[in-house]
Amino acid sequence: MTPVSPADDDFVAPFQIEGQPVRGRIARLGPVVDDILNRHAYPDSVANLLGEACALAALVGSGLKIEGRLILQAQGDGPVSFVVADYDSEGSLRGYCRYDEARVAEASQGFARPGAKTLLGDGIFIMTVDQGPDTERYQGVTPIEGETLALCAELYFAQSEQIPTRVRLAVGQVQDDGPLRWRAGGVILQNIAEDDARDPTRDAWETSVAMMETLGEDELIDPALSSDRLLYRLFHEDGARLFRARPLKAFCRCSHDRIASVLQSFPAEERQDMVEADGKIRVTCEYCSRTYELEPEEVDGVR
Repeated sequence: MTPVSPADDDFVAPFQIEGQPVRGRIARLGPVVDDILNRHAYPDSVANLLGEACALAALVGSGLKIEGRLILQAQGDGPVSFVVADYDSEGSLRGYCRYDEARVAEASQGFARPGAKTLLGDGIFIMTVDQGPDTERYQGVTPIEGETLALCAELYFAQSEQIPTRVRLAVGQVQDDGPLRWRAGGVILQNIAEDDARDPTRDAWETSVAMMETLGEDELIDPALSSDRLLYRLFHEDGARLFRARPLKAFCRCSHDRIASVLQSFPAEERQDMVEADGKIRVTCEYCSRTYELEPEEVDGVR
């Protein structure tokens, strides 16, 4: 495969269908999603689910007009009990899945890779906007529907935002001169016209959706296919204007001080139970798998 340029990888960018009330965003993730997924030994189906969550968080979060974080999560009674992807306005991404290995292996038997509904079971899909400690969080909750997180997002926008929305997501592994590497991609399309059945712009929306339905998953993760070429393939009849991209990076917010502060919130008896045989307290971040080593006295001294 042709090496991809830094300008067309690990980014999210808005676009507009020329002359039509239809806008969208496209995300292409390479090393960023490969880093996030390889921090844990996820089964392929679980990695696929988390990759979808990361791409979706970037697509939705980059559309916010505020500084802050978009936290996308889903939880249910299935083999994967919890998946979360965290995006902030600086383009930082992180994600994590909690799962039962035996149940995932059982669900993964067969020809088709299990999707969101099979892995998560009955549960809820949540999007949370966090603008910082001095503001109130905004949260929208919808049931988990469909075998992809894309369908969950479409239901969310239909019920919580009343915005006609279509989402396509893809995750997979590609190989060039080295080992297999994870890639992810996504496109979100939204109708920004007033909802009026007599409005001729509805035809523009339906046409754009029909064009988007021709998009193949392999196209979204193909490192040799640039985003402008991809959009041209989809919307060449009207044309699509691609705007300035926002770079994405894999970044975890954990730190020695943050871990110490969290431990300080536990009762002294529980902190004492955390002390290992060598007198240290060790905590591993669920997101990035980094292990922090602390002295009990150090934790007691945090205020």
